[in-house]
Amino acid sequence: MATTITRNASRLRNVYRRCFTFHTFTQYRSTIPSLPVTDTIQRRTLPSVQSIFGFQSLLINQRLLLSTSSENTNVEPEKTEPKSSSNADHEGGEKSGDSNQSKSDGGKSVRGGPVSWLSFLLLVITGAGIIWYYDKQKKKHIEEINNASQAVKQGPSVGKAAIGGPFNLINHDGKNVTDKDFVGNWTLVYFGFTHCPDICPDELQKLAAAVDKIKEKAGIEIVPVFISVDPERDTVEQVREYVKEFHPKLIGLTGKPDEIKNVARAYRVYYMKTAEEDSDYLVDHSIVMYLLSPKMEFVKFFGKNNDVDSLSEGITKEIKQFKK
Repeated sequence: MATTITRNASRLRNVYRRCFTFHTFTQYRSTIPSLPVTDTIQRRTLPSVQSIFGFQSLLINQRLLLSTSSENTNVEPEKTEPKSSSNADHEGGEKSGDSNQSKSDGGKSVRGGPVSWLSFLLLVITGAGIIWYYDKQKKKHIEEINNASQAVKQGPSVGKAAIGGPFNLINHDGKNVTDKDFVGNWTLVYFGFTHCPDICPDELQKLAAAVDKIKEKAGIEIVPVFISVDPERDTVEQVREYVKEFHPKLIGLTGKPDEIKNVARAYRVYYMKTAEEDSDYLVDHSIVMYLLSPKMEFVKFFGKNNDVDSLSEGITKEIKQFKK
C-alpha cells in the first residue's frame, strides 16, 4: 500500500514537473521570434521526442532551440543584407535613372520652354521692321522740314515780305525823286548818315566794291543808293560831297524829317539820336543793305557780317533765282 502511494506520488511529481517545464517552455517560445521552416519542423517533432525520451529529451530540445535561436539571430543580419543591398541597388537604379534622365534632358531642348527658335526669329523680324519703319518716317519728316524751310526762303524772292514802299525824297543834285524813278534797275539801298565815324564808311566801301565785282563777273548793273537818317545835318550839299568819296554812281537821298521817318518805317529801319555834346551827336541805326528788284520790290537783305565776296555772290545768286 505504501509502495503504491509512493509510486503514485512520484508519478504526480513527475507529471507536475513536466507540466511546469512545458508551461515554462511555452512562455519562453512566445518570446522567441519567428523561426525558419526547419525550426518549425523541429518544433512539430517535439511532442514525439518528448513522449519517447521523456523529460531529458525535452531539455536537450530546449538547448537545441536556444542554440538555433542564437544562430538565427546571427543569421538574420546576413539575410537582411541582400535585402538591403537589393534595396540599395534599387535605389541606386532609381538614382542612376534620374541621372540618366537629367542627362537626356540636358542633351535636348525641353518642350514648352519660355523661348524657342521660332519665337526668337519672329522677335528679330518684328524689331527689324520697327527700326525700318522708324527710319523711313524720320527721313520723311526731315524732307518735310527741308521743303518747308525752302518754301520760307523763297518767300522774299516773290516779294511777299512787308518791306519797302513808295517814297518821295531829294537826291544829291537837289532833284525830287520817288521810288518809280528806280523802276527797271536792280537797286541796293543802305541807310546811314554822313557824320558816321567808321561803320557807314566801311559799309559803303563794301557796297561799292560788290557792285563793281557783280558787273565784272555777272554783267549785271546795280544802282547803289544811300539814304540819310540824319536830315537835320545831311543837306543836299553835304550828301553830294559825301557820296563822291565812295562810287561815281552812288546816289545820295535826303529830305525832311517826316519824309525820312516814313521811308525808314517802310523799310523797317531803326534810327535814333544819341546824347548830344554841343552841336555834335551820333545816330544809332540799323546796319543793313536791301536788295530791290527792277519793280522796286524787296528781295533780300544783307547784314554787316558779309564781306565783299559773300555780298557779291549772294546778290548774284538772288538775281539769277529771281529771273527764273
